[in-house]
Amino acid sequence: METKLEKKPEQYRHEMKYPIDRRQLETLKVRIPAVIPLDSHVGEKGYYEIRSLYFDDYDNRCYYENENGTDPREKFRIRIYNGSPECIRLELKRKERGKTLKTSCTLTKGQCENLMLGRGISWQESQSNPLLRKFFLWQELNGLKPRVIVEYDRIPFICPEGNVRITLDLNIRCSDRIEDFLREKILTRPIMPVGQNLLEVKYDEFLPDYINRSIQMWGLKQTTFSKYYLCRKFGASHRYSRENSI
Repeated sequence: METKLEKKPEQYRHEMKYPIDRRQLETLKVRIPAVIPLDSHVGEKGYYEIRSLYFDDYDNRCYYENENGTDPREKFRIRIYNGSPECIRLELKRKERGKTLKTSCTLTKGQCENLMLGRGISWQESQSNPLLRKFFLWQELNGLKPRVIVEYDRIPFICPEGNVRITLDLNIRCSDRIEDFLREKILTRPIMPVGQNLLEVKYDEFLPDYINRSIQMWGLKQTTFSKYYLCRKFGASHRYSRENSI
């Protein structure tokens, strides 16, 4: 999965996002694997589930920075895959001048549980990693707390030429039951209109032309899209649930 690629030097990457309907999704499922391979980490299912716990401060600064298009802007999240606590990552995503930079480090299950409960990272723990130190400062100065869970199913394709990663994100959903974050299955609420999903294109310095041509189609429009922002905007509620339907 994405965690396997983190040994590469961290650098800013281009990131383009396109809302897609069911027809466009089915077309891309045929076109993209014809030019670049499916990520081998998806296994037999052909996709994996991503679940992220996002944080914000007393003033909901991350939310309003997304709404206002503030540049640069940053936000913290914890991420796991397929509902498993085996690999837990704390990530800081920075958006600047149209590019993104993701910095990450591992968390223990105990650390994650403390963060879920709003207890935060201790000063002693923060000394082991620069990212943990920054998180500690944010929680102490700004009251950083867990706000919402974002979950979706991802079909990823990778190409070493240009370090390209194309993903199809389906069934984007959310939950405000922070205490359930590490459970295998959680109750969630869909945030996208029926049949609407998301295409993401990420690359370093260049996007090979043959890949760019493979994703071009009528009606495809690039947009500024934040899963976190939409989940906060429309409100998460455990009264709703969403079944996977790929």
